[in-house]
Amino acid sequence: MDAPSNLPPSRRRTFLLILAGGLGALLAGAAGWPLLRFLAPASRGGAEQAVSVPRAAVAAGTAHFFQYRGKPAVALQLQPGEYTALSAVCTHLGCVVQWQEATGEFLCPCHGGRFSPAGAVLAGPPPRALEILPVVVDGDQLRIG
Repeated sequence: MDAPSNLPPSRRRTFLLILAGGLGALLAGAAGWPLLRFLAPASRGGAEQAVSVPRAAVAAGTAHFFQYRGKPAVALQLQPGEYTALSAVCTHLGCVVQWQEATGEFLCPCHGGRFSPAGAVLAGPPPRALEILPVVVDGDQLRIG
């Protein structure tokens, strides 16, 4: 049997190129996977579940952040007795929006996207409005979802 050092230079070169290509592909996959997970939205798998939020937690003119199906969401009471719930995930790249009480709008800290209290895009790069979540007043609770 021939030892690997006795292989002709063309076969050794081919072997080394295949080995380097495989290692490069492995490294590219390892580096690309986290980037793909960051840019691709998470699936909405799982059963539809309603979340209960105490009405007292959503004071008039303020925003109350909570988790809805594993993602940040926000409930607002802009007028007494009128409740709105929205996804708090920016539609541009998935950053969590912040409520700006002074201006009465949401601001995405990543790229400056601005949203109205109803979730409509006011400015910036977001391609669409925030997702509106259904709200039902049930006694002293808000059922969202």
